[in-house]
Amino acid sequence: MTIETTQVRYLFIDEVAMQLRRSVSATRWLITSGQLKAGKVGGRVVVKPEDLDAFVESGFGAVS
Repeated sequence: MTIETTQVRYLFIDEVAMQLRRSVSATRWLITSGQLKAGKVGGRVVVKPEDLDAFVESGFGAVS
């Protein structure tokens, strides 16, 4: 059985850090402080792409 997906279901911390242009430790801080939603899959911390998008979008309302 082969599962083909064209959409990324989860992003690993290093991928999220690269997209945010932040260090991995700064990205982990965002997660542990509750600012960025994350979960664990197979023992690894992952972020859903839609949660990353929501985090970025929420930043636009805070800037004045």
